[in-house]
Amino acid sequence: MEILFSLSIALFSGLLLSRLAKLLKLPAVTAYLIAGVLIGPFCLGAFGVEGLGFISLENVESFSIISDVALGFIAFSIGNEFRLTELKQIGKQATVIGILQAVFTTLVVDAALIGLHFLMPDKLPLPAAIILGAVASATAPAATLMVVKQYKAKGPVTQTLLPVVALDDAVGLILFAVSFGVAEAIIAGEISLVAIIVEPLLEVLISIVLGATMGLIFTFIERFFHSRSKRLAVSVAFVFLTVAISMLKFNIGGVHVAFSSLLSCMMLGTIFCNICDFSAELMDRLDRWTAPIYVLFFVLSGAELNLAVFKDYTVIIIGLVYIIFRCLGKYYGARLSADLTKADPNVRKYLGITLFPQAGVALGMAMKSMELGSIGSIVSNIVLFSVLIYEIVGPFLTKIALTKAGDIDPEKKSSNRIRHHDKTVPTTKI
Repeated sequence: MEILFSLSIALFSGLLLSRLAKLLKLPAVTAYLIAGVLIGPFCLGAFGVEGLGFISLENVESFSIISDVALGFIAFSIGNEFRLTELKQIGKQATVIGILQAVFTTLVVDAALIGLHFLMPDKLPLPAAIILGAVASATAPAATLMVVKQYKAKGPVTQTLLPVVALDDAVGLILFAVSFGVAEAIIAGEISLVAIIVEPLLEVLISIVLGATMGLIFTFIERFFHSRSKRLAVSVAFVFLTVAISMLKFNIGGVHVAFSSLLSCMMLGTIFCNICDFSAELMDRLDRWTAPIYVLFFVLSGAELNLAVFKDYTVIIIGLVYIIFRCLGKYYGARLSADLTKADPNVRKYLGITLFPQAGVALGMAMKSMELGSIGSIVSNIVLFSVLIYEIVGPFLTKIALTKAGDIDPEKKSSNRIRHHDKTVPTTKI
């Protein structure tokens, strides 16, 4: 009973706060995150009433399956943006921007934090500074996608943004794996080429292969079902299955083998949208079905934010340096790479701002760094602090950037309701 009550409270709090956010002209995702903080273990949950709020971080983490599923659907939706017909126009441009801005951000943050390490070596060890540089490359696809969908953003910046965000996380995973291997080598006093080079490249490769294979099977099976409801059910089943398989971890010899659910589900969506001739209609229906899952995901993400990090002034100092230099890296990295590819003027000016949000992938990297003990705790605290700032401010800045770029029509309502004079809702077959 407590589980269902907690989930219902999470949904209601997110939805109610989104109404207030609309009056303040803030993105709904910001409202969901704030709602999570309010019903989390440091606010309402602190009263210890089970079901009324999340009474502990462990209580929030017990709902991690929802976050895993939500990230799978988000990656699947992003994969749907990699349509060959559209990529022929911006594919090379998005690829160059996606890779260069991620690498540039890592170098900028690494330089800033390594410099800070020499000023306060006891508070910020070198391995932690190196890992944080790689974490800085990751962007939050969930927050970005929600803003794009809520305001029905469409234009050059949005068209470039979605594939860049997808590539951003792929590059970020590689950079993190390499940086994590270097950090381990510094701590242990020995360098492992397997951990630094082989394992991250293998993770990316097998994740893409898994996603492509599942995409081919998915497209083949989908053709045997003709009603929209059954096709929707098959789609949900394949995202679930791909996320489940992506959780497998094992060792072959001395090599640790793991998958990235983000990359696998993204490739699942990419293969499906390019092979299946009715993918656009199905993706539209899937977006509506997943709306409550996305609300829960962001509310849970807000509840996971550990407000206790504000008690340590060193976390705040290092966190502010991390936030400032990551923003500079994202903005100028995107701007320089957009200039290099002769992108649209609005892409050059506003794309970097839309890459500020950071959450799921970065938090995943932070959890992975906990394997390094006290150094991992430092990384985790800095990332938690920055995510709290980024996820509340980031979506709002993304909305402003897309509006100024002309991708969001300020006069257009953001409601997802379908007006019957604009579109006829087809009758669903059962």
